[in-house]
Amino acid sequence: MKAHDGMYIGGTWRPAATGDTIPVVNPADEEVIAHVPAGTAADVDAAVRAARAALPAWSATPPRERAALIGAIRDGLAARQAEIAETVTAELGAPLRFSEAVHAAVPVLVAGSYADLAATYAFEEKVGNSTVYAEPVGVVGAITPWNYPLHQIVAKVAPALAAGCTVVLKPAEDTPLTARLFAEIVHGAGLPAGVFNLVTGLGPVAGQALAEHDGVDLVSFTGSTAVGKRIGALAGAAVKRVALELGGKSANVILPSADLAKAVNVGVANVMANSGQTCSAWTRMLVHTSRYDEAVELAGAAAAKYGDRIGPVVSEKQRARVRGYIEQGVKEGARLVAGGADAPREQGYYVRPTVFADVTPEMTIAQEEIFGPVVSILRYEDEADAEAIANGTVYGLAGAVWAGDDAEAVAFARRLHTGQVDINGGSFNPLAPFGGYKESGVGRELGAHGLAEYLQTKSLQF
Repeated sequence: MKAHDGMYIGGTWRPAATGDTIPVVNPADEEVIAHVPAGTAADVDAAVRAARAALPAWSATPPRERAALIGAIRDGLAARQAEIAETVTAELGAPLRFSEAVHAAVPVLVAGSYADLAATYAFEEKVGNSTVYAEPVGVVGAITPWNYPLHQIVAKVAPALAAGCTVVLKPAEDTPLTARLFAEIVHGAGLPAGVFNLVTGLGPVAGQALAEHDGVDLVSFTGSTAVGKRIGALAGAAVKRVALELGGKSANVILPSADLAKAVNVGVANVMANSGQTCSAWTRMLVHTSRYDEAVELAGAAAAKYGDRIGPVVSEKQRARVRGYIEQGVKEGARLVAGGADAPREQGYYVRPTVFADVTPEMTIAQEEIFGPVVSILRYEDEADAEAIANGTVYGLAGAVWAGDDAEAVAFARRLHTGQVDINGGSFNPLAPFGGYKESGVGRELGAHGLAEYLQTKSLQF
C-alpha cells in the first residue's frame, strides 16, 4: 500500500477505517490533484491509542536523545525543501518562490530551534527546599490550518516532542499532502512507533473526534475563533488543557514621524503575502490625518504592482468569503482605491489585491477577519485616537508600529493589547513567543514559551 492511501498510525501506514476520501484541489486551476482518506472517529481512536501506548517510553527518553531525533526531522525537512515547496504550491496555491522562501524554509528554522531547546531546557530546577520538574502533559491532539500547512505542524509537533509528549495530528482537509510529506520525514528520522501519528479527515468529523477523545491530554488548535471557542468549551468540560491560536485583525500604526513610503509599502506587502491568508497580517493601516491622502495614494500604487503576482486563495469557499467582504465594504461606504470583488481570471480562486480608504472603525471590514488580500486604511487624529482604534476589536494577535525612532514606536506598542508587535519593520524571530490577547487565543507558540505549553510542573519538597 502506498503511503498516500492510508493513515500513519503506530509507526506504519495502515488502511483507513472506511474507503471514503477527500479530494485535494489545486486552487490555481481548480483541478483535483489527489485524494486522501476521510478519517473517522475509529481512525482517531486508533491513533490516540498508539500515542498513549508510546507515551511512557518517549516521556522517559532523555532530552538529549529527543533533541537528536528532532534534529533528524529538521535535516529531513531541509533535504526535501524543494519537494515541500512544490507540494504547498500545488495544494495551497502560493507562488513557488514564496513557498520556497517561507513555507519550506521557515519550518527548518523552527524544528532546529526545538532541537536546540530540547537539549538545553531546564526540565529540573531547585527552588528553596524543593526540586521542581517540568514533565510532559501527555498525548497531544494537534489540529492545524491550511494557510501555513507545514509551519503550523512543526510549530506544534516539534515542541510537543521536545517536551516528551506524543502526538496525533489532524491537518486541514484543504492541504493534507504537506502533512503526509511530514509523516514520511518523521518516519525516516527514526522516531519510535506511535510517538507521532497522522489522521487526515474533515474538521467536524476527525477534528471533533480528536478534540473530544478522553485519551487526549491537550488540544493544540490553530484556526478560526469560532471553532476555537467550541474546542475550548469541550476541553473545559473535560478539564483538559488547550492551546489556541485563533483569529486576528492586526493594526499597522504609522505615527507622523515615520518613513511613510516604507511603512505603507511594507504594510501592503505584509497583507499581500500568502494572498492575505495570514492570521497576523496587518490588515488595518492607521494613518494620521495630516498624511492620510498621501498614504492612500501610496497604498493604491503598491497594491496595483502586485496584480497577478499573488496566488489564489485556497478554495472556492474562501474566495466567496473574501469577495463578500469586499462587496460589504463598498456597501458600507468605504472607498475602493485598488482591486475589487470582480474575478481577475476565468480560472482559479483568485482575488484582486484590494485597498479601501475612508474606512471607519465600526465598518465590517475594520472589525472582522477577512483572510484575503484586502487592506483597510483608517484615519486617526492623535495617538489616543490611534490607540483606541487599534485596540477596538475583539482580536489581539499581532501588529506593527512605525515611527522616526524605535523608542517612540516602542512607547506606543506597549499600549497595544496584542501579543506581538513589529517595530519599524522588525523581522521574524523563531524564538519569540507568538500568540494573542483577547479572542485571538490562549497560550503561545515558538521558542521556550511554546515548549512550556506542553509541560506541567511537579514539585518535590525535602
